Amino acid sequence: MSDWSQGSGPSGGGPDGTAWSGREGAQAFAAVEAATDWLLGYPFVLRALAGRIGAGQVLVDYGCGPGKVADHAARVLGARVLGADTSPQMLELARASATAVAGFHLVENGRVTGLPDGCADAVMCNHVLASLPTEDALLGVFGEIRRLLRPGAPLVLLTTDPACSGTEYASLRIGEPGEVYAPGDEVTVRLRRTDGTWQEMRNHAWPVSLYPELLERARFRDVGRHRPSVEEALTVADPDLVAARPWSAERARPPLVVTTASAA
Repeated sequence: MSDWSQGSGPSGGGPDGTAWSGREGAQAFAAVEAATDWLLGYPFVLRALAGRIGAGQVLVDYGCGPGKVADHAARVLGARVLGADTSPQMLELARASATAVAGFHLVENGRVTGLPDGCADAVMCNHVLASLPTEDALLGVFGEIRRLLRPGAPLVLLTTDPACSGTEYASLRIGEPGEVYAPGDEVTVRLRRTDGTWQEMRNHAWPVSLYPELLERARFRDVGRHRPSVEEALTVADPDLVAARPWSAERARPPLVVTTASAA
């Protein structure tokens, strides 16, 4: 089975520790298909990191979940990847399967245990922010990531866009058709499992336009934003994945956004 067919999905392994809590929740999350993310998300996260981090340098995957994306990043980038998550059960799954990852750390009380200030040459944070209920919680995550990064080091965020609510994509749907969500509103996200069934979970609608201000408050600079398209994915994503579906909804209204910033 190709790497893209299993991996993190929206808000998996988030640091609020609630969306996929316990052993059952961790196993359910590990069964999320995440095809849209492997087309329009993770390849572009790795592309953003590739020019900023070299072999042997430290990359922290903040909110690593069961570790599939961290494992893929370690193999593609050659970096020393460290996973961090609030869920001991997620980390247990990750340790058993993500063999290319150098180590895993528990997030407790908003702090990654065992990692000192300025230890990371880069951080990626995939589908974590939508699990957070308040702007203060977002700032808390950005602040902890900033603590981990050395000055000038990059942060790459992957998020869904709540403005794309109601559209059914290959592996997810954000919210209900016709609904408009204010910042922080609860929103139901449907995620397709590898067996073809759907799982529902509650997220929060944070507009991507909010992140630059919060990142600057958390001592980041040079904030940029990119919305990957299917056309771009033709040269970046797994060719088998690209050929597997028509990706009609993803072509019409790409739902994922990559935000980049540098530690000030």
